[in-house]
Amino acid sequence: MAGKPSSARREKERRPQPSAVAAPVAGTPKLDRLIHERLRLGILSALSVNESLTFNELKKLLDTTDGNLSVHARKLEEAGYIGCTKSFAGRMPRTDYRLAAAGKRALERYLDHMEALIRAMREK
Repeated sequence: MAGKPSSARREKERRPQPSAVAAPVAGTPKLDRLIHERLRLGILSALSVNESLTFNELKKLLDTTDGNLSVHARKLEEAGYIGCTKSFAGRMPRTDYRLAAAGKRALERYLDHMEALIRAMREK
């Protein structure tokens, strides 16, 4: 039956979907959805305290798979938040990542917003 959604799909569509972004505190911008994802936040955080990290160092540090790290790093790279250089060490390919100025600013805005949310919740 083409075009008719399955019962599982209909049930999923009826359930309210949780928001990936917390409601903003008055006077603060919305959370950057690109950074709010756990692995991407981990990549930016790791690069903020290291001059550069290789693909394998990030993979080990964040305890993730090649594919998962690759997808999330590419999204950050496309946004201009991180830079990527590829080279060879002997015959082995090497990918190095660095935090870009735009990524540093975005991470600072994100952390400022999170701090504002925490303060607002504690004041209640």
